[in-house]
Amino acid sequence: MDLNPTFCRRALLLLAIEQLDRPSVPALMSHLGWPRRTIQDIIKALPGFGVSIAFIEDGVRHNDGYYQVSDWGGIDRQWAQQNLSQLQQALA
Repeated sequence: MDLNPTFCRRALLLLAIEQLDRPSVPALMSHLGWPRRTIQDIIKALPGFGVSIAFIEDGVRHNDGYYQVSDWGGIDRQWAQQNLSQLQQALA
């Protein structure tokens, strides 16, 4: 299966947000091994695919918090979970 790397990054980021306890940008960077800018750009693009994502402020500082997904939009969560290794291989 030949998967589009852009799609794979989006699906992997959504899976990571669901897996992590407090998926902040630093936590996602550590988990995925991707640069901050890549993660921020993907998060910014997700609503264009019907994904409902929100930043939950949870701290004293303004940007202290984490992300939460309430709707995966056009990306099939179950398919992404079942094809995790193929999504990762497409980015290797």
